[in-house]
Amino acid sequence: MKKLPQPLAGVFLDLDGTVLDSALDLYAALESVCADDGVPPPAFDVVRQVVSRGSRAILATAYPHDSNDRLIERMPGYLARYERDIAVHTRPFDGMDEALLALEERGVPWGIVTNKPGFLTDRLLAALKMDVRAASVVSGDTLPVKKPDPAPVLLACEQAGVDPARCLFVGDDRRDVEAGRAAGCYTVAVSWGYLDGGDPRTWGADLVVDTVAEFAAMLGLPVHA
Repeated sequence: MKKLPQPLAGVFLDLDGTVLDSALDLYAALESVCADDGVPPPAFDVVRQVVSRGSRAILATAYPHDSNDRLIERMPGYLARYERDIAVHTRPFDGMDEALLALEERGVPWGIVTNKPGFLTDRLLAALKMDVRAASVVSGDTLPVKKPDPAPVLLACEQAGVDPARCLFVGDDRRDVEAGRAAGCYTVAVSWGYLDGGDPRTWGADLVVDTVAEFAAMLGLPVHA
């Protein structure tokens, strides 16, 4: 079993489903689109499960018979509604903000690596006043590639000035584990996220944690979520 890096140089995390519980706002935008089209929205739990796959997958839950091209055509309208009300219900998962603050107090930088488009990532982090705290933010369109390619993780480590081999990469999707592992990080899969119907214990992560409190305890942080 791979050992946790000591001393720890940095912690990098996926955004939706790992740091932030954003599903309710993403769902509200879909409900709005469905209402305009006279289409019954799918159940929240159906949408929540696919959040990590992005807006096209979310739209497909309501429009399962649409072609890929038609789903892409729907995306700008959907994203405009989401951007307008991006942080109405979205909050860090219980204990996560406390864990990030504890890392900051210890001088351990943390950053975000997400496949979310940059204009949404920046707006959301700013709305929650997390943008000024993150040592690095790499979005889905920062580079020509995104997770599971390791390049975004490597860029985040470079922005923070840390060695990937001494860092954690944390996420709720198989692509997070693949990207973090390929970048040389210690990988942590979390089961509190959206998961896309997958089992984190089959993704090959160095560690799987079920709660933020367990994650914090692993790092020796004083969090009681």
